[in-house]
Amino acid sequence: MPVATDPRILVDASTRDDAAVIRLTADRAIVATVDFFTPIVDDPYAYGRIAAANAFSDLYAMAATPLFALNIVGWPRGKLPFELLGEVLRGGADAAREAGAFIVGGHSVDDPEPKYGMVAIGEAHPDRIVTNAAARPGDLLVLTKPIGTGVLTTALKRDLLSEADLEPAVTVMTTLNAGAARAMVAVGVHAATDVTGFGLLGHLRSLLEASGVAAEITAAAVPLIPRAREMAERGAIPGGTERNLASVAEGVTFASGIGEAVRILLADAQTSGGLLIAVPPDRAPDLVAALQHEDAPTAAIIGRVTAGTPGRVAVV
Repeated sequence: MPVATDPRILVDASTRDDAAVIRLTADRAIVATVDFFTPIVDDPYAYGRIAAANAFSDLYAMAATPLFALNIVGWPRGKLPFELLGEVLRGGADAAREAGAFIVGGHSVDDPEPKYGMVAIGEAHPDRIVTNAAARPGDLLVLTKPIGTGVLTTALKRDLLSEADLEPAVTVMTTLNAGAARAMVAVGVHAATDVTGFGLLGHLRSLLEASGVAAEITAAAVPLIPRAREMAERGAIPGGTERNLASVAEGVTFASGIGEAVRILLADAQTSGGLLIAVPPDRAPDLVAALQHEDAPTAAIIGRVTAGTPGRVAVV
């Protein structure tokens, strides 16, 4: 990636943050992100909603308000009917409408495998951006959605679960992080990120490295989507999750009593996961209360930030 030197660029790829931020004026900044992926559920409408919620999540993680989006589509014309694509786009449009954003265009290509996502653009005050680079020792770590979507959607593909069994995961994935973002802005937090493809541990490590701190996570405090642990124990493990676990091996230590299934879930590749927020301990009760008021799926205190080697995580 090119090195950003223009002073208007407030956040670029160097800290692996959720979105790019460019200052427009003294009190306005544009926040921009892009995300797309192949289907993870069979229902095309749900797929569209999930993909859109996932794209907007990067804006919410940085306390930005969504403005508009551009669709990104890869579609195997001649293999899948365009009526299915229409359902995907309808799902994305409904999620955008819920976010208060407009879909104003996009681009499509002929692709052997279907893909859908969005370029999502938002707005925030330059001085009120929440980044992943300001966590401090003593901060508590709060998670706003349960984890396990990667394992559960893999279980669906392997016929270990039915579509009905997957409904709790679909509900989690289609829930916008808008309420969680409002809660953290109202309370005032130090740092945040959203939990997606690199899993809870991967995204936590990025936040810690950017902030120059370490952390301790209580495994039993991390909320799981129903049946996620069961499916992990039955071997429904995505390739991305296995790679995630391998990639954090040098930076994460697990207490001896933590089993393989829990280790897998902590590294599970998520889609449209929750916000992971570093909040001063005296504000944590207010944040939990605000998240509950906003009907966030969870408001779980899962650990704390510590002084130590940047990026190191102890799971107890």
